Amino acid sequence: MRHLNSLMELSAADVTAIFDLTTRLKSGLKEGKRPPLLEGQVMTLVFEKPSLRTRVSFEASIMQLGGSSLFLSAKDAGLGGREAVQDVARVLGGYSDVIVLRTFSQQLIDQFIEFSGTHVINGLSDMRHPCQALTDLFTMQELFGKVAGKKFVFVGDGNNVATSLATACALLNVPMTVCAPDEYRLPDDFLLEMKQKFPKVVIEQTGNLKTALKDAAIVYTDVWTSMGQEAEDSERRSVFAPFQVNKKVMGMAPKSARFLHCLPAKRGLEVTDDVMDGPQSVVFQQADNRMHLAKGLLCWLLDVAP
Repeated sequence: MRHLNSLMELSAADVTAIFDLTTRLKSGLKEGKRPPLLEGQVMTLVFEKPSLRTRVSFEASIMQLGGSSLFLSAKDAGLGGREAVQDVARVLGGYSDVIVLRTFSQQLIDQFIEFSGTHVINGLSDMRHPCQALTDLFTMQELFGKVAGKKFVFVGDGNNVATSLATACALLNVPMTVCAPDEYRLPDDFLLEMKQKFPKVVIEQTGNLKTALKDAAIVYTDVWTSMGQEAEDSERRSVFAPFQVNKKVMGMAPKSARFLHCLPAKRGLEVTDDVMDGPQSVVFQQADNRMHLAKGLLCWLLDVAP
């Protein structure tokens, strides 16, 4: 049974298949086509963290495909002590064709995959954000066609978004550079796992913006303080201030480079308005693609083709 938990579990062929489905469904939607490919299918979303794009993109995607969705907070689902996780997973699995989880703990997603008996999607955990990374590389493919060999630069914290992007880049032979303070770069254990999985992977890390942005095709940033890190906010603002993506920083990249941000953005902190709203920004094309990618992913998981 297919799941989307970690991109490490996918092959390049899997990613290509998801992207092909996404492209076909997105093109069809522009022509007014909404084929009921998932008619009668039920998707249940269980979220510990609030969400705009993840929730709405998945709910809209299955509705456009003829299915339906249910939304539960962690409290609604009985998580947090009211019931054993394996019991909740089994019950929801009996009611659902797909379960999407947006959680703090990666372990919770792993347990749902073990016990639910149905398809599970990692909508976000503190360790991984595979749906976002797939969307971002799909957007890059829309922009540039072939992405292999084009430089992807991530400026900021080596967080769950960065690690998932690094994995997606490795799957598609996209060289990645992470530009961040020393203590906030990609974790050593993750880099070791990447090297074992992808022996030819190209991941560079530096604190020098000019070096990082040379020849960049994509310039990407994320918030400096993620949910659950609020106590570190003041320190993080100080440490990351030199890494703000502003007009001067974008000027270090080629004019052909495009700017991405997974949103929500803290305008005036990790990115300035003149970049977010500037001519190189494709942030809202990227955000729109969350829904299109979700449709392609659901069809891939459930083995349905348009």
